[in-house]
Amino acid sequence: MKNKFAGAVLMACSVVLLLGTSALAQGRQSRMKDEKNQSLKAAQVFREIMDIPEKEIPREILDKAECVAVFPQVVKAGFIVGGQGGRGVASCRTATGWSAPAYFNLGGGSFGLQIGAQATDFVLLFMNKGGMDSLLSNDFTLGADASVAAGPVGRQTGASTDLKLDAQILSYSRSKGLFAGLELKGVVVKPDKDDMRDVYGENITAKEVLKENKVTAPDAVQAFPNTLSRYSARKAEF
Repeated sequence: MKNKFAGAVLMACSVVLLLGTSALAQGRQSRMKDEKNQSLKAAQVFREIMDIPEKEIPREILDKAECVAVFPQVVKAGFIVGGQGGRGVASCRTATGWSAPAYFNLGGGSFGLQIGAQATDFVLLFMNKGGMDSLLSNDFTLGADASVAAGPVGRQTGASTDLKLDAQILSYSRSKGLFAGLELKGVVVKPDKDDMRDVYGENITAKEVLKENKVTAPDAVQAFPNTLSRYSARKAEF
């Protein structure tokens, strides 16, 4: 009798544990839907930009970049005092290809005579170790903590492009279909801790994801690095 009772208790505990594990997995999948969409939107923005040869980021510029970040649909709105904010993803080159995506917030303020609202896609190319180190820090300000310049587009090559390569970061924007380099200064970029936790678990940093290869990204969020691989396959050199 005791053995039957113990067996029943053990079975009940196993069922509860299985249900609990299943609920946790479903909960994480539900939370990751947003992060999956962020990666998909960033991939779509980058793909649309690169598929217009006359307006794309020059391939020779992209091949030199160490990291790429895309912030889709950043909202800028204001009347006299304005601000902007959005979310995006970044990936860096590693010895095996583009890293798993890390999640970031972009925000900043501006003052001036302005009214209305618009959504803009932003693309940041981190061109050297200094630019990459800024991305791997807790947060940084474009133009203050890292030098930034408007990136060339299409067939803009030659001396002007060479000068821009001195910048740690090249920045671009796309609004109402128009894609161009933009000197995006005074904007703060910092990791999105909530998104990072939902995808990778507690206390995982952008540095661990982007450069140290300490985590494996779920297939659901790999759209952005997979898209980067399509346009620039160079691996990091150590």
